[in-house]
Amino acid sequence: MGYYNQNYPPNPNRKKGRSWIPLVLGIVIGALLVIITVPRFFEMNEQAKNNLTRNNSNDSNTQQVVSLDVSTRITEIVSVVSPTVVGITNIQHRADFLEQQEDSEAGTGSGVIYKKDNRHAYVVTNHHVIEGADEIEVLLNDDTVLEARLLGTDLFSDLAVLRVDGSGINRTIEMGSSENLKVGEPVIAIGNPLGHMFSGSVTQGIISGTQRTIPQDFNFDGRADWQAEVIQTDAAINPGNSGGALINMDAQLIGINSMKINQEAVEGIGFSIPVDSARPIIDELEKTGQVKRPYLGVEIYSLEEVPRLEWEETLYLPKDVNGGVYVWSVDPLSPADKAGLDRLDVITHLDGKQIMNMIDLRKILYQEKDIGDEVALTYYHNGEKRTTTLILGVQR
Repeated sequence: MGYYNQNYPPNPNRKKGRSWIPLVLGIVIGALLVIITVPRFFEMNEQAKNNLTRNNSNDSNTQQVVSLDVSTRITEIVSVVSPTVVGITNIQHRADFLEQQEDSEAGTGSGVIYKKDNRHAYVVTNHHVIEGADEIEVLLNDDTVLEARLLGTDLFSDLAVLRVDGSGINRTIEMGSSENLKVGEPVIAIGNPLGHMFSGSVTQGIISGTQRTIPQDFNFDGRADWQAEVIQTDAAINPGNSGGALINMDAQLIGINSMKINQEAVEGIGFSIPVDSARPIIDELEKTGQVKRPYLGVEIYSLEEVPRLEWEETLYLPKDVNGGVYVWSVDPLSPADKAGLDRLDVITHLDGKQIMNMIDLRKILYQEKDIGDEVALTYYHNGEKRTTTLILGVQR
């Protein structure tokens, strides 16, 4: 079906002479629509172009910001801290077969510039980095080499303080606090692993543990002489990093990198000296050159190193004694000598606190007592329990 004339007869009711009116109305309405819609169309098209231009401009600006702003918090911290971390060279003199003196580089490590006055800058590093040095050199961040003077060093804390010419040094590290560190907190280690060739190396990690205790054998006799309290981190600490900085996300020093567990089966276990325990020692080394600790005047060894059979047959100890330290020698005129202690006496308590080994005794003396304190000593002499008091002297 269609609307075409298919030879049907004309409509008798169709009126002639008025067929032009719909045509005129259609033309008029069409013209009005064109007049109304065409300007609106151009207006909308112009708005679309403007919006597109603005969007392209915004995209361009966004891309520009992203491409230029590549700094991160870590790079900001490194830029602030790196100038304060230095290299340390341990130089030792030796003579050849003609008795001519030669200098040899015995080792390298790292250090941190923590203080500066009108003339000098002060650097903290590890005791084991500068041990045995005849000369010490400090390598600055800009490759300047300075001769350093050793102000003081301490075996038990593994800390040493150096002094250098401060005229070319403009920045010192900001001290933080290690008291409230949390496991999982991000940290950065900066130092010179494997020597000065990799100076200023940066590694990132987290705090793996706080208040760890690590046994230390100073005389390499296979027996622990001390237990260092350290921060554990998985930030890579390699030979040469010793003495470098452990940094928090506020660009503050929270530890002095000291050691790592060096075993094939171990990965990512490094240790750092907490800054809160290091600061008083650093101050004392800077001012006096040594750490003065309370002194008993005895050479002692842990009772656990003696076979149990000897506890009864040689030391005559009662069976209820389960730990202590035995006296191997007594220094003449020392506090222990004046108090009447003899060779092979066994000390079990200090001011009422039980002593299980020589580390326990040293910790109480070094961390809880002061020079000149009066302390009560419980000990066994030939199996007889005795008590005495003595005045702690100065360890020299």
